[in-house]
Amino acid sequence: MEDFKKKSGLDVNDKEIVFSQSIKAGKRIYYLDVKKNRKDEMFLAITESKKVVMGEGDDSQVSFEKHKIFLYKEDFEKFMNGLQQAIGFIQEQQGCYARHNDNEELPANEQPAVEQEEKESQLDGEIKIDIDF
Repeated sequence: MEDFKKKSGLDVNDKEIVFSQSIKAGKRIYYLDVKKNRKDEMFLAITESKKVVMGEGDDSQVSFEKHKIFLYKEDFEKFMNGLQQAIGFIQEQQGCYARHNDNEELPANEQPAVEQEEKESQLDGEIKIDIDF
Protein backbone atom coordinates (compact mmCIF):
# COMPACT_ATOMS: atom_id res chain seq x y z
CA MET A 1 0.00 0.00 0.00
CA GLU A 2 2.85 2.41 0.84
CA ASP A 3 4.34 1.89 -2.64
CA PHE A 4 0.93 2.60 -4.20
CA LYS A 5 0.61 5.85 -2.22
CA LYS A 6 4.09 6.98 -3.23
CA LYS A 7 3.56 6.17 -6.92
CA SER A 8 0.10 7.71 -7.14
CA GLY A 9 0.94 10.75 -5.01
CA LEU A 10 -2.14 10.03 -2.90
CA ASP A 11 -2.26 10.07 0.84
CA VAL A 12 -5.01 8.08 2.51
CA ASN A 13 -5.19 10.83 5.15
CA ASP A 14 -5.92 13.52 2.54
CA LYS A 15 -9.47 14.74 2.87
CA GLU A 16 -11.73 15.29 -0.11
CA ILE A 17 -11.69 18.91 -1.31
CA VAL A 18 -15.21 19.96 -2.31
CA PHE A 19 -14.50 23.67 -2.89
CA SER A 20 -11.31 25.68 -3.30
CA GLN A 21 -10.55 29.39 -3.56
CA SER A 22 -7.15 31.06 -3.83
CA ILE A 23 -6.32 34.66 -2.99
CA LYS A 24 -3.07 36.17 -4.32
CA ALA A 25 -1.73 38.94 -2.11
CA GLY A 26 1.76 40.12 -3.02
CA LYS A 27 4.29 37.37 -2.22
CA ARG A 28 1.62 35.33 -0.47
CA ILE A 29 -1.17 33.12 -1.71
CA TYR A 30 -3.97 32.08 0.60
CA TYR A 31 -5.79 28.85 -0.20
CA LEU A 32 -9.27 28.34 1.25
CA ASP A 33 -10.15 24.66 0.85
CA VAL A 34 -13.46 23.24 2.01
CA LYS A 35 -12.87 19.58 2.82
CA LYS A 36 -14.93 16.65 4.07
CA ASN A 37 -13.81 14.43 6.92
CA ARG A 38 -14.59 10.72 7.31
CA LYS A 39 -18.06 11.55 8.66
CA ASP A 40 -18.80 13.73 5.59
CA GLU A 41 -18.69 16.86 7.77
CA MET A 42 -17.16 19.88 6.08
CA PHE A 43 -14.44 22.10 7.48
CA LEU A 44 -12.22 24.88 6.17
CA ALA A 45 -8.47 24.45 5.68
CA ILE A 46 -6.69 27.79 5.31
CA THR A 47 -3.15 27.65 3.92
CA GLU A 48 -0.80 30.61 3.65
CA SER A 49 1.95 30.03 1.09
CA LYS A 50 4.81 32.53 0.86
CA LYS A 51 7.39 32.46 -1.93
CA VAL A 52 10.94 32.67 -0.59
CA VAL A 53 13.91 33.29 -2.91
CA MET A 54 17.37 32.51 -1.54
CA GLY A 55 20.44 33.75 -3.40
CA GLU A 56 20.68 35.73 -6.61
CA GLY A 57 20.88 35.07 -10.34
CA ASP A 58 21.56 31.51 -11.50
CA ASP A 59 22.32 30.44 -7.93
CA SER A 60 18.91 31.46 -6.60
CA GLN A 61 16.65 28.84 -5.10
CA VAL A 62 12.91 29.22 -4.73
CA SER A 63 10.96 27.60 -1.93
CA PHE A 64 7.56 28.08 -0.34
CA GLU A 65 6.82 28.48 3.36
CA LYS A 66 3.41 27.08 4.18
CA HIS A 67 1.29 27.55 7.27
CA LYS A 68 -2.04 25.83 7.68
CA ILE A 69 -4.98 26.19 10.05
CA PHE A 70 -8.19 24.22 10.19
CA LEU A 71 -11.49 25.91 11.00
CA TYR A 72 -14.49 23.81 11.96
CA LYS A 73 -18.13 24.86 11.58
CA GLU A 74 -18.74 25.10 15.32
CA ASP A 75 -16.06 27.82 15.43
CA PHE A 76 -17.06 29.85 12.33
CA GLU A 77 -19.05 32.49 14.23
CA LYS A 78 -16.37 32.94 16.92
CA PHE A 79 -13.68 33.18 14.24
CA MET A 80 -15.64 35.76 12.22
CA ASN A 81 -16.32 37.86 15.32
CA GLY A 82 -12.66 37.78 16.31
CA LEU A 83 -11.54 38.61 12.78
CA GLN A 84 -13.95 41.56 12.55
CA GLN A 85 -12.79 42.90 15.91
CA ALA A 86 -9.11 42.60 14.97
CA ILE A 87 -9.63 44.31 11.59
CA GLY A 88 -11.75 47.01 13.23
CA PHE A 89 -9.00 47.66 15.77
CA ILE A 90 -6.37 48.03 13.03
CA GLN A 91 -8.63 50.37 11.05
CA GLU A 92 -9.26 52.54 14.13
CA GLN A 93 -5.58 52.69 15.06
CA GLN A 94 -3.96 53.09 11.64
CA GLY A 95 -6.71 53.94 9.21
CA CYS A 96 -7.51 51.98 6.09
CA TYR A 97 -4.97 51.14 3.46
CA ALA A 98 -6.03 50.90 -0.18
CA ARG A 99 -4.10 49.05 -2.87
CA HIS A 100 -2.62 51.42 -5.45
CA ASN A 101 -1.08 48.63 -7.53
CA ASP A 102 0.26 45.14 -6.94
CA ASN A 103 3.55 46.34 -5.44
CA GLU A 104 2.56 49.45 -3.51
CA GLU A 105 0.15 50.32 -0.73
CA LEU A 106 -0.90 53.90 -0.07
CA PRO A 107 -2.62 55.11 3.09
CA ALA A 108 -6.28 55.94 2.52
CA ASN A 109 -5.59 59.65 3.09
CA GLU A 110 -3.26 59.68 0.05
CA GLN A 111 -5.82 58.19 -2.34
CA PRO A 112 -7.69 60.38 -4.83
CA ALA A 113 -10.87 61.73 -3.19
CA VAL A 114 -13.37 59.67 -5.21
CA GLU A 115 -11.36 56.45 -4.81
CA GLN A 116 -10.90 57.11 -1.09
CA GLU A 117 -14.65 57.63 -0.57
CA GLU A 118 -15.39 54.39 -2.46
CA LYS A 119 -12.86 52.45 -0.33
CA GLU A 120 -14.20 53.91 2.92
CA SER A 121 -17.80 53.07 2.02
CA GLN A 122 -16.76 49.52 1.13
CA LEU A 123 -14.96 49.09 4.45
CA ASP A 124 -17.69 50.57 6.63
CA GLY A 125 -19.85 47.96 8.26
CA GLU A 126 -19.35 44.28 8.73
CA ILE A 127 -17.12 41.89 6.87
CA LYS A 128 -19.17 38.94 5.69
CA ILE A 129 -18.05 35.57 4.43
CA ASP A 130 -20.77 33.30 3.16
CA ILE A 131 -20.07 29.64 3.74
CA ASP A 132 -22.94 27.40 2.71
CA PHE A 133 -23.14 23.85 4.00
